Amino acid sequence: MSEEESIETPVQEVENPVNKAPIAGIGTLVFGKWDATEVTCDDPGIAPYINLTTIGVPLSGGVHANQWFGKQRLSLIERFTNGLMRRGPNSGKKGATVSAMNQALDKIHDRTGENPLQVLINAVVNSAPCEGITRIRFGATSQPKAVDVSPSRRVDIAVRNLTKGATSATVKSKRDLTQCIVNEVLKAAEGDVSSFAVSKREETERIAASAR
Repeated sequence: MSEEESIETPVQEVENPVNKAPIAGIGTLVFGKWDATEVTCDDPGIAPYINLTTIGVPLSGGVHANQWFGKQRLSLIERFTNGLMRRGPNSGKKGATVSAMNQALDKIHDRTGENPLQVLINAVVNSAPCEGITRIRFGATSQPKAVDVSPSRRVDIAVRNLTKGATSATVKSKRDLTQCIVNEVLKAAEGDVSSFAVSKREETERIAASAR
């Protein structure tokens, strides 16, 4: 065998499909446009309970219902859209709320120039109360007592107040749901007290401080 025949031919490297960019709308891209991998949460307490992964349209069909900590595995975008349908003229209109949320993220990006998912996370962090109130009963009397709020409940309260502030702003107003979502999220992300969610957090913590 000659030396030329003994030389092994170089093996061509095969591309690893895992290293390719994710498909639009699948995995880390929300609505096929916004990358969730670059989003950070400044509050380490609620960070494990915020999920931004979504597959196409944020519609899971109640897969995580009636499961222990099932909401932890549910996309925050879907939880937000579900909160927009809680009551009022948008009740039961999942397609309308998803479309309004998609347009709201676009407008937030146009105003701030940042990733709208990061702005939404900042709004949730500023709207999540750290303390709450419970009532302890002593015989025939009961008195309020300040307690710490669990991380899962903090996210629930923040999303509830953000969506409630957005939907209530549409009542007797010419602004549509998309504009109200943008205004509420931007104000909450900046910590503005004119935001419904931020004002409710300060009110709750103020009452809890007086009940210590």
